[in-house]
Amino acid sequence: MLGNLSYKTKQFFFTLIKLSIVVGASYFIYHKLAHNDNLHFNDFIVFLTKNDLFLTKNIVFLIILSVFNWFFEILKWKNLVSYIKNISFFEALKQSLAALTASLFTPNRIGEYGAKAIYFTNPFRKRILLLNLIGNIAQMATTLVFGIIGFSLFVSKYNIDITYYKMPQLLGLAIIVIAFLLFVIKRTKLKIKGFFIQRIRDFIINIPKRIHIKNVIFSVIRYLIFTLQFYYLLTLFSVDISYFNAMIVIASMYLFSSIIPTIFVFDVVVKGSVALFLFDIVGVNELTILSVITLMWILNFVLPSVFGGLFVLNFEHYKTINSTSNNE
Repeated sequence: MLGNLSYKTKQFFFTLIKLSIVVGASYFIYHKLAHNDNLHFNDFIVFLTKNDLFLTKNIVFLIILSVFNWFFEILKWKNLVSYIKNISFFEALKQSLAALTASLFTPNRIGEYGAKAIYFTNPFRKRILLLNLIGNIAQMATTLVFGIIGFSLFVSKYNIDITYYKMPQLLGLAIIVIAFLLFVIKRTKLKIKGFFIQRIRDFIINIPKRIHIKNVIFSVIRYLIFTLQFYYLLTLFSVDISYFNAMIVIASMYLFSSIIPTIFVFDVVVKGSVALFLFDIVGVNELTILSVITLMWILNFVLPSVFGGLFVLNFEHYKTINSTSNNE
């Protein structure tokens, strides 16, 4: 689209796009913190101060958990990209945090795909999109597995009334839908944005097992880290609940919030609504849960996105990765 424009004009538009991403992300963060109808910012700060959250030891431990959370996310991305191109840890860090900033206000983090792809030249970009999808699927699968286990225990422990008589019908419908999709995929040359399904399947299969295994391991480690962080915040706010009982509620919360499509900046709202319902059952008050959810969002998304914004602003299009692929 910009092919016929001069170099200076292209650079102007590219700079404008970078500024738009950073300003847009900053505005959404500010709006969410300053204009939250469910949790007023002043009440939030008073609550944190009252519970000694700003003690050095608490801040340091919470930030360490956030750093490790993103450390393993960066390792996961570096591992996935190694299939087509060896990149340094710092390069993976830049791509991951810049993509976070770009995805902060896009539906279902869709901006993350484009942001990571733009770090690579055209021959790599379709494969980068697929690798990013594989990474997200692994994290989602981890959330689903732990969530299903957690919710099953939650229902059993707290005697949640669930209507089971519709389960056979739902299961039958799911089987029919899956069978139909498999038939369509097998019988047609279905194409998704330039990819044939068969080529996608072959691409995934050809990725070495060690990369898939590391992808899953890093996803599980990340899940354990941020759920531990959630539990630690509960203990800081004097919630009397065992680690096991807290984990089955936390796992259930992440299960439901992860399967609800949402604009990423409102992820905190979705998690807050789900968490309020679930933790109310175990007797945790609303202010505590909303504060924990907001803190988790700040620690794991807002703070990293600040550094990501710097990488977005310093990104230079002509320095995209363009050396020889590992898998050509």
